[in-house]
Amino acid sequence: MTRIAAVRSVFPPYHYPQAEFTRAVAEFTLSAAGGPTDSGADGRGLDPQRVALLERLHSNAGVSGRHTVFPLSSYRQLGANGTSVNDVYIEEATALGERALRAALASSGVAAADLDLLMVMSVTGVTVPSLDARLIPKLGLRPDVKRLPVFGLGCVAGAAGLARLHDYLAGWPRHTAALVTVELCSLCWPRTSVTTADMVASALFGDGAAALVATGGLVGTDPGSASARRRRQRSPRRLPWIVATRSEVYPDSSDALGWRLAADGGFRIVLTTGLAEVVERHLGASVTGFLADHGLTVDDIGNWICHPGGPRVLDAAQRALKLPDAALSLSRRSLAEAGNMSSVSVLHILELTADAGAVRPGSFGLMIGLGPGVSAELVLMRW
Repeated sequence: MTRIAAVRSVFPPYHYPQAEFTRAVAEFTLSAAGGPTDSGADGRGLDPQRVALLERLHSNAGVSGRHTVFPLSSYRQLGANGTSVNDVYIEEATALGERALRAALASSGVAAADLDLLMVMSVTGVTVPSLDARLIPKLGLRPDVKRLPVFGLGCVAGAAGLARLHDYLAGWPRHTAALVTVELCSLCWPRTSVTTADMVASALFGDGAAALVATGGLVGTDPGSASARRRRQRSPRRLPWIVATRSEVYPDSSDALGWRLAADGGFRIVLTTGLAEVVERHLGASVTGFLADHGLTVDDIGNWICHPGGPRVLDAAQRALKLPDAALSLSRRSLAEAGNMSSVSVLHILELTADAGAVRPGSFGLMIGLGPGVSAELVLMRW
């Protein structure tokens, strides 16, 4: 099995209550040629009817506050003066990813030079060389470290990345690997021709990064080894082993969630009202079938780490699995405190679970990633 040695989340320096996001989105939205119905007559700001809709969507999002990489006032000029928003992403995502990985390495007691694989997940910007290549010299990783940058998995990427890390360590049980997820969702907020889906996205998504360090089952088995000594000296947090994983893409659901590249070069969200229905229709069978393969039922799971896609998605997951309200409390807390951080969220919830200190030794947990496809990634854990 794969042992999780550390998981750490980090956030940009700016944090605002939801009401300030609502005001900023309403004020900074720009009119687009041919689209006067989407904005005020002066070319800036939503018209009153659209503002009322925006306020309703923001107030129902289950979010009390979120982090941003810049002050909210700066987003008015983002991309002006010929500055590429993607160039901003590269600089800021590299810095935030570095902070996350340094924190996870420090918590795990693993030296940067001991990493054999570095996997980086992100969907809110594009860079070649990829973020992992930029992180290697900053953290002193070995030049022969294996790299795996992944783009396109969206919100499911945190769980999928952890699952693929487990696959690698199952084949290389003496290796150590790290997963970094970093999302700057605020850089993707549209300001022209704003749709209802754009308003929903502006109500939910926040910025953040997380990193996880994991080792194969044979790492540190020699009690006198340096890795074993570091393991004994690491944080007393209780973290789980990974038992098994499953991936699933649900049929006829590819148009329910995703990104599209708009004419202005930015990412625009694809989001339909049918997403929650897809989750409620399919997730129960996915989870119960997966658990049954390992002699378990939903009642055997003591800790639920479910991606907080939004209140409706969490409600759908809860109904599909017939869970009590408390089961997804940490998912709802993560959503409230930091918003939907796409690939980062499930690692943040795993960290909250470890910090809570109420995990019973020997108990099982299930991480549920949900994202474009519509896809689900299930990671069975044991403490």
